[in-house]
Amino acid sequence: MKQPPVPSYYAATATPYEKHAPLQGRQEARIAIVGGGYAGLNTALGLAERGVRDVVLLERERIGFGASGRNGGFVFAGYSLGEQALLAQLGETRARALFGLTTAAVARIRARIAQYAIACDAVDEGVIWANWFRDPEVLRQRQQLLAEHYDVQWDWLPQEELRRRVRSDRYRDGLYERNALHLHPLNYAIGLAAAASGQGVRMHEESEVRRLRREGSRWLLSTPQGELLVEQVVLACGGYLAGLRKPIDRAVLPIATYVMATEPLGERLGECLATRAAVYDSRFAFDYYRPLPDTRLLWGGRISVRNRSPHAVQRLLRHDLARVFPKLKDVKIDYAWSGLMSYARHQMPQLGRGEGDDAGLWWAQAFGGHGLAPTCAAGELLAAAIAEGDEGWKQFSDFGLANTHKPFGLLAAQCNYWWQQARDGFKTRLEG
Repeated sequence: MKQPPVPSYYAATATPYEKHAPLQGRQEARIAIVGGGYAGLNTALGLAERGVRDVVLLERERIGFGASGRNGGFVFAGYSLGEQALLAQLGETRARALFGLTTAAVARIRARIAQYAIACDAVDEGVIWANWFRDPEVLRQRQQLLAEHYDVQWDWLPQEELRRRVRSDRYRDGLYERNALHLHPLNYAIGLAAAASGQGVRMHEESEVRRLRREGSRWLLSTPQGELLVEQVVLACGGYLAGLRKPIDRAVLPIATYVMATEPLGERLGECLATRAAVYDSRFAFDYYRPLPDTRLLWGGRISVRNRSPHAVQRLLRHDLARVFPKLKDVKIDYAWSGLMSYARHQMPQLGRGEGDDAGLWWAQAFGGHGLAPTCAAGELLAAAIAEGDEGWKQFSDFGLANTHKPFGLLAAQCNYWWQQARDGFKTRLEG
C-alpha cells in the first residue's frame, strides 16, 4: 500500500483549530477574498479592524496551504527587488516610502502577535546576512545604502564575531539586522484567520472558486457547493493561481523553493549556532536557516520551476547543509517539502484595481519570497482602500500586471537561476 506523504514540519506541528466549513448554497456579502494565505488574511483582518463586517474569505484547500504555510518564517523589511534597484527606479522619496511600508509591517506583525496572542513560536532576535565570499565590499555597500537612503541601521559583524555566533568556516563576515524576527509561518496564518474570524469575517475552506462573473452590478463567485454574490472581490492567490482572470494569472511565475527540518539536535545545535537569529547568505542562490524551539535546524534554499518530491528536496538540501556545517552531514532529516511562491518580472508586489467591466475587482500577488512583511503591508493598503477610499495602494502603480509569457518566462527564470548559481560557484572556486 502506498504510504501517505510526510507532512511539512509546520503541518505536523500546526495549532489545532475547528475546520471552516465549505461555502454552502447561495449567499450574499459585501466583500469576497479569494485565497487563505497571508495576502488574503491580512486584507480580511485589516477590514475587520476597520469595522467592516460582511466579509467572506474563500480558500481552495486549508488556511495557509500555499507558500504562507511553507516558507522559512523570516520576518524582515524589503522586497524581492533589491534596495539599490528600487532607489534607481523610483528615486529616494518614493523608494523610501515603499520600503517604509515593510518596516512598519514588521512592527505591525509584532503587535498583532501580542494583541491576538498568536502562538507561532516568534523569536525576536534579528536576522544575520552572512558573507559567503571574501570581498566585504558588497556588505559595506548595502550597509551604507540602507543607512543613507532608507535610514536603516544594520550592524557590522567581523569574521571573529560572526563565527562566534555561526560556527562555520564557510563565512567571512556579516551584517546583523536587528529589526527582524522569525516564526512558525503556518501557525501565524492560523492565528490571523482566528483573529479575523473572531471579528466577524466568514471563513470557508475547501471552497475552490471555479467561476467569477458579473451579475448586474455585483460579482458572482461559484464554488462546488455554493455561490456568493458580492460588491467587491480581492484575488490573493499567490503562486497557486485561481484561473479566474487571465491578465492576473499570467502576470506571475509560480516558482518553487525547498525547505527541510532536521531531527532534534539537542546539544549539537549549539555546536553550530550560538545565536537565536535566523541566517541567510550573500549569494544569489542563498541558503537560509534558523533554529527551531525543539532544537531542530530548519534549512531552506534553491529556486526552481519544479515542485520536487520530499526525497529529492532532502537530497539537494542535505548537500547544501553539509557545505556549511560538515558535522551535520549525516544528520537525520525528519521533514522535507516544497512550495510555490509568486514572482513578477519586475520583482515587486502587484496591487491593483480593475476598471470598466472589472470595477470592484482587486488583486494582491507576486510577493516573491519576501512575503511576511509585504503581505501585511499590502493587506493594510487594500483594507484602507476598500473601507475608506484611501489611495495608498497606488504607490505600487509602477509595478503592474506585466505578462510573464509562460511557459517561456518559466524557462527564462530557470536559466537565470542556473546562470546566477554557476556564477556564484565560479566565484567560490576562484577564492579557494
